[in-house]
Amino acid sequence: MHYLTEERGRPNAPDYRIYFKTSDGRYISPFHDIPLSPENNLDDVPAKRTKTNDSEVLYNMVVEVPRWSNAKMEIATKEPLNPIKQDVKKGKLRYVANIFPHKGYIWNYGALPQTWEDPNHIDTNTQCCGDNDPIDVCEIGSLVCYPGQVIRVKVLGILAMIDEGETDWKVIAINAEDPDAQNLNSIEDVRKSRPGHLEATIEWFKKYKVPDGKPENKFGFGGQFKEKEFAVDIIRSTHEHWRALVHKQSAAGDIDCKNVSCCDSPFKCSDEKANAVVQSAPAFGVAVPVSPDVHKWHFV
Repeated sequence: MHYLTEERGRPNAPDYRIYFKTSDGRYISPFHDIPLSPENNLDDVPAKRTKTNDSEVLYNMVVEVPRWSNAKMEIATKEPLNPIKQDVKKGKLRYVANIFPHKGYIWNYGALPQTWEDPNHIDTNTQCCGDNDPIDVCEIGSLVCYPGQVIRVKVLGILAMIDEGETDWKVIAINAEDPDAQNLNSIEDVRKSRPGHLEATIEWFKKYKVPDGKPENKFGFGGQFKEKEFAVDIIRSTHEHWRALVHKQSAAGDIDCKNVSCCDSPFKCSDEKANAVVQSAPAFGVAVPVSPDVHKWHFV
């Protein structure tokens, strides 16, 4: 299915939002209504891998942050219909620092829809609870994506990051349409064909919060990437946690589970209510200038 986006508010301002809709104009939640599997249109996707052949495992990815950009855009899990917004900390919009030699994010960054890292579930691999978000994806292809783009990605492996005591899995994947996708089938393929890429990923996640005065992040498995079979098991697990969430079998806390398509979900709403959510948001406006400080180098 093809998805469209609708911008609201002013870019680079706290009121900026990117809402999602189907090609026929039906407003949806990218968190709950876009299927995990590209082959499904409703939430009754079986919790098992999507395979096209023995070397491919494909999922939908919602792009939040384009490669080489700094604004920390994310699915707003606590807002109705979960639009993409820029994260705010202490009243200020968040931008990731440029830690030399990197500029912003070093991959297209986003999330797998219909997944959830349950904060009440202790992961047996890390002995830490989930971070209360959809599972993150680092898309390592050659194309620069845009916020709100929905792409099919081929899973290659996964990294277990421990962020302030919470499990924060990072799926390593490549756009299925990328010219290199057919040649990359595993973490080892990435290591051989792209020397330094995985090491740079570890370094980036380890230090990206240091300029904000926070300690370096830690990793499970001694900072070793796990292969795609392990990654698929983790994705399956987070998909099951999401199912429990939208069917009110797990405590949602402040997560907004409003959706328009999830069968038997008590949070399912009408198209009219979804439309009202978007229409209540500020109209799209002129972008606010970004501070030049966003572009400065940090040496840590």
